[in-house]
Amino acid sequence: MAQQSSDLTTSLTQVGAANLASSTTAEKRALYLKLFSGEMFKGFQHNAIARDLVMKRTLKNGKSLQFIYTGRTTAEYHTPGNAILGNSDGAPPVAEKTVTVDDLLISSAFVYDLDETLSHYDLRSEISRKIGYALAEKYDRLIFRAIARGARAASPVSATNFVEPGGTQIRVGSSTNESDAFSSTALVAAFYDAAAAMDEKGISSDGRCAVLNPRQFYELIQAVGSNGLVNRDAQGSALQGGNGIIEIAGIHIYKSMNIPFLGKYGTKFAGTTGQTSPGNTGDFIGPDLEDASAATTGINNDYGTASEFGAVSAGLIFQKEAAACVEAIGPQVQVTSGDVSVIYQGK
Repeated sequence: MAQQSSDLTTSLTQVGAANLASSTTAEKRALYLKLFSGEMFKGFQHNAIARDLVMKRTLKNGKSLQFIYTGRTTAEYHTPGNAILGNSDGAPPVAEKTVTVDDLLISSAFVYDLDETLSHYDLRSEISRKIGYALAEKYDRLIFRAIARGARAASPVSATNFVEPGGTQIRVGSSTNESDAFSSTALVAAFYDAAAAMDEKGISSDGRCAVLNPRQFYELIQAVGSNGLVNRDAQGSALQGGNGIIEIAGIHIYKSMNIPFLGKYGTKFAGTTGQTSPGNTGDFIGPDLEDASAATTGINNDYGTASEFGAVSAGLIFQKEAAACVEAIGPQVQVTSGDVSVIYQGK
């Protein structure tokens, strides 16, 4: 389980460009765009969780932003008559990370006039939501990859004579079996181990959170009452509604299909050594990790290659400052309606 990243590596620019057939009047087009935008935003916001769990800044008139790291400082006794000019060892050491905006991230759809006229269902609503889902999925995957990479990295503060903690990896369970990743007992122990590690590093308890695979999340819920996690605020019908676990050791828990999980995204079934596959899961369940290094077209930061994550990452526990996200353009909808500049995103 990856815990406390020390690497600020995430940036993302998002625009949802939806190509829609033009209406007959400007008023209809404006209403159409307003409705489409609202449903796209709703789909995006309901599925994107990572952007609110890390530091996020809006960039204007630039391509990058710098985020600073400060190491630990020291205390010393004052000698009467001596000027106070700062600690003799030059503490605290400072380093910085430059986060560059990635290229434009889009999701588009073409709506044929006749199809919309003949369909007996709301075609616009379905398309707008799916565009929001696609943007949210890519957004979350890159941020979670940045956090997972940071958990494997040394501290960026590397001044001479200063030793700073880097990322930490917490082992879930006591064996190498992938089934340990789904054990509620092993997960609870890992949470407390991760919380202790963050305390030892002096990391703020504010903004601590965890993101688990859905099957891990529901495994914890099923074990409420038997593993010491008695949640007095979520029993009975609330427990059956999937809200039985709020936090462990002060770490708020979320679930997502977009975390690196045993070499896949979200879910991996490992037969007798892990969670047994329930049968036909669909091709979109548990897709392989793709390469997303800085050499990849459209990516200007380094989110790592697929091989970096291996088959050992089984969840993320981190604090809000584990990663940073820079947005130059927030999610928005553009309709062509005869405007070729939207098609090419330029004039």
